[in-house]
Amino acid sequence: MRGSESVGSVPRKKAGNLANKSLYVGNLPYRTTEDELREMFEPFGPIAEIRVIENKGFGFVDVPEENMEAAIEATNGQELGGRTLTVNEARPRTERSGGGRGFGGGGGGGRRW
Repeated sequence: MRGSESVGSVPRKKAGNLANKSLYVGNLPYRTTEDELREMFEPFGPIAEIRVIENKGFGFVDVPEENMEAAIEATNGQELGGRTLTVNEARPRTERSGGGRGFGGGGGGGRRW
């Protein structure tokens, strides 16, 4: 099966297919697996990608754009591992500046003896 568009039952994302939307899935139990999220979201179409952020309690699931609203409505507020999930459209990543210290100068300002 050379160059097949599917592996097992999971279709691969075709080049140039921009019809997927990323969903933010929050309040996940820390032991949540990609397989658990796949099982929850597969009814809403082929999953392009799943990313579970380890030890942070959140992740992202890429679903077909036309099924995004149905996926959110069906899974937001659902319980997984005793925790109520928060599911919504993921916001685009914002560019972060280096350092993060928006003030100049050094210490000082403390009490003088």
